[in-house]
Amino acid sequence: MPARLPSLIAEPAAGTQRLWLTGGRLFDGTGAPVREASGVLVQDGRVLAVGRASDGVPDGAAVIDLSGRFLLPGLIDAHAHVKVQRPTPDPGAEPLWPGADAHFLAADLRETLRRGVTTVRDVGSYGDLVFEARQAMRYGAFRGPRLLSCGRIVSATAPGGKFFEGMYREADGSDDVRRAVREQLRRGADFIKVMTTGARSVELEDPDPAQLTPSEITTLVQEAHRQGYRVAAHAEGIDGTEIAIEEGIDTIEHGMYLNQRPDLLERMAATGQVLVPTLSCFYGVAGLEHQVGVEVGDDVQAAAGPPGQPPAPTWSPMLVELAHHNLEQADLTLRAARAAGVRIAVGHDWHPFWNTAIEIRRMIAHGLTAAEALVSATSVSAYALGLDAYVGTVTEGKRADLLVLDDDPLTRPASLGRRENVWLVIQHGAPVAGCALERDVVAPG
Repeated sequence: MPARLPSLIAEPAAGTQRLWLTGGRLFDGTGAPVREASGVLVQDGRVLAVGRASDGVPDGAAVIDLSGRFLLPGLIDAHAHVKVQRPTPDPGAEPLWPGADAHFLAADLRETLRRGVTTVRDVGSYGDLVFEARQAMRYGAFRGPRLLSCGRIVSATAPGGKFFEGMYREADGSDDVRRAVREQLRRGADFIKVMTTGARSVELEDPDPAQLTPSEITTLVQEAHRQGYRVAAHAEGIDGTEIAIEEGIDTIEHGMYLNQRPDLLERMAATGQVLVPTLSCFYGVAGLEHQVGVEVGDDVQAAAGPPGQPPAPTWSPMLVELAHHNLEQADLTLRAARAAGVRIAVGHDWHPFWNTAIEIRRMIAHGLTAAEALVSATSVSAYALGLDAYVGTVTEGKRADLLVLDDDPLTRPASLGRRENVWLVIQHGAPVAGCALERDVVAPG
């Protein structure tokens, strides 16, 4: 990963205080068992040492007592759309000013960090607000997560371009595709994203045929990799997914039909390519977004909500029906990928984009253990982003992006969705968010 990666250049300054985090139950993100009564020394924004509370307080360190609490790496979302969620003014109220969008986005980024998500990979958003927000964070306007962006998604000329104007860079032919890659790097992209298939959220797009030709995809991958950047593939139908895997694309986004091709899963496991299952997008389009998990199969249609109160689908009937089918396929693929040894990363792919925790809980509901899902949300997601040398585990030399929870997510995964469970968030060695830093100034009556 190039040192010039914009997301790393834009990082906040490292914390200046030497910290001793003592007594917590440590889940280090590597898959190793939890360490009881741990001691973690943080200095100059990095983890300097990992030991035990009984080692004693290092010289000059300020003590943060984590007794009874759970310490793990900051969460990483490998597939988010960092888009503005605007409020709808009441009839007769003042219309929203165009410049308000930046403030709404900043609020959601602050909330993302408050929830313990310290790194986010934006895989497509409208316009340039993500670049503007990242620059604002670089110069101290507000604190938010480390933010990677693909710039514009590279796509063939296709129906999706009408629905996602300002998100796509349509390109046809190898020369135009190469130029599109270079344009995104010029804009400040951290990686390249390509539509190897159509999108299940557009009626006019059939995800079965590949959207780009093999030669176009080869050119895109070669150009990005030549310059040291990773590639993410929107991959739904098998044809485009197969080309993406064969051409060495680093992360396969969605990939819900891969259960039908065990040979492709075996190839991904052998090459280290990462699957980002994005279960939440299927829940959302299917009208199941308020469900954490559902039984897939014949009963999935009946799982839309409490009896008598099914949520009203907001998508066309065709797309809702397809989403139910895709959820069934995604469930089978997640289980097959796990069995095949494929690396699996976490990507929420729904809104609000700060709610990464619900994707982790859904991955558990669909076959991962709680420990596996947390590894997916930390070290595997860091590997997917090419940042595993920097973040993703609580190990010596890594950046001190850390999360402290009041409750144990291994035995009570539902606690991941509770904001009040986030006791402390440490970003680049500095305590920046969490209940520990919030005090009620009003005395109880």
